[in-house]
Amino acid sequence: MLDWIYNILKLVLLLVLPFILLVRGAVFFHSQYTWLPGMSLIASGLVTTVLLFIYLSFMYGRLTGKIGSGNVLKRRSIIAVLLVLGYSIYGLFFLSNSNAKSAEVRSEFTKLHPIVRLSISTVLFLDGDLIITDAKRQPEDYKKMGLSTKKRSLHYRQSSGYVHAVDIRTNGRSAMRNTLLKWYFKLMGLNTLRHVGTGDHLHISLKSHDSPGAI
Repeated sequence: MLDWIYNILKLVLLLVLPFILLVRGAVFFHSQYTWLPGMSLIASGLVTTVLLFIYLSFMYGRLTGKIGSGNVLKRRSIIAVLLVLGYSIYGLFFLSNSNAKSAEVRSEFTKLHPIVRLSISTVLFLDGDLIITDAKRQPEDYKKMGLSTKKRSLHYRQSSGYVHAVDIRTNGRSAMRNTLLKWYFKLMGLNTLRHVGTGDHLHISLKSHDSPGAI
């Protein structure tokens, strides 16, 4: 029984590892090296491609007992690149209407930092009911909400050209799901805060090198 559970957990880890590596790797390159969004994603994408290549090589070896010819290795590399590229394009530019509070919020999705977008798109495969309630803001928006205007906010556009923060609805969801969601984003290297002032929500943000202490 324990062996069976161990094998299942191992399989799950192997399946989710490429997704974790893609997002967490991009956060690492962004945070540690101050790379531009595109450079961070390309770097993590290359690392993920290598991992997928290893996966494909392992499966090919188990089935045939061979490493494969040069042409086979080339095709394997192309498949790995296409998988990462296709997944990244989908995650960066597609958001269902059902996952946004309004059409306005959905239109703001592409204004979010690409790493934040990719982290959201990845968790949507496990939590399809997730709803984004807010993304881009202007200073005057805080006054409309009855709050004091913030000089620094990651909901504002940063020098990267993108907004670094997004709010996700927590109302109407179980405590377990909200906790798991919070720990997912933490695992990905993003900052998480539970806000209740203007409606219960989870505030997710990516470090901005303009204002390291801003949230």
